[in-house]
Amino acid sequence: MGILTDTFTLSNSTEIPKVGFGTWQVPDGKATYDAVRTALDVGYRHIDTAHGYGNEASVGRAVRDSGIAREDLFITSKLPADAKTHDLAATRRDESLTNLDLGWIDLYLVHAPWPWDRIATRHDQGNLDAWRALEEGYGDGTLKAIGISNFDVHDMENLLAHGDVAPVVNQIQYYVGFTEPVITSFAQEHGMLVEAYSPLATGDMLGNADVAAVAEAHGVSAAQVALRFCLQNGILPLPKAVGPEHIRDNAELDFELTADEMTTLNALADTAPSHYHNPTQG
Repeated sequence: MGILTDTFTLSNSTEIPKVGFGTWQVPDGKATYDAVRTALDVGYRHIDTAHGYGNEASVGRAVRDSGIAREDLFITSKLPADAKTHDLAATRRDESLTNLDLGWIDLYLVHAPWPWDRIATRHDQGNLDAWRALEEGYGDGTLKAIGISNFDVHDMENLLAHGDVAPVVNQIQYYVGFTEPVITSFAQEHGMLVEAYSPLATGDMLGNADVAAVAEAHGVSAAQVALRFCLQNGILPLPKAVGPEHIRDNAELDFELTADEMTTLNALADTAPSHYHNPTQG
């Protein structure tokens, strides 16, 4: 299955498949169940969800019904962004474990350093309190790896300075023309794998002429170029799709962009300037 079973190695030696299947904005129930089952049938072995998506139970049911050995799958979920006390974080962590009902979670992330209704505010102590609940799950083996999402340099420094376990992943908004170089460089320099959510800018970058030209040269789609771009930068992409054709196409990434093409793509201005941008990142 090529790239879908190739792995990155996290700083705690955990192997993580290089491409994940995202489920953000996929409704709970049949839509999530069918999308995940299709992705698993195509060959995806890394599924990304979150407590806040409200679809963990459907993800878990699809995984259980797939017949694939649990040890052969990698499941990521996320702690709600507003869980900024130890007790609330521990409760939400345990709810994720119950919702998924898969025995353990391979990677659990703090979804954001601030509640969604207070973006760009600082919650240093709250993040440390929440992180302690994740460290406890890591210690007892119910969480095989722990990390963060949407954290800027300040918030990463806070955990690195005061936590007992360093985050192994920072999942951020990342796509061609919006690669968050300051955050990306800091995370990588401190042993974190960077994961790209919305690597297609929810489709908003797919009409870019420069990306389309590269795609035409390889006989692939702009989406495939965008995902391959992430991989060749050492970034783990999390494409989301619900239609079987798009799910399959996003998995066909066994081609190579040339060095010149990567230089061109890395130099592009924002390929989706009208797309929502996290104001704490850039």
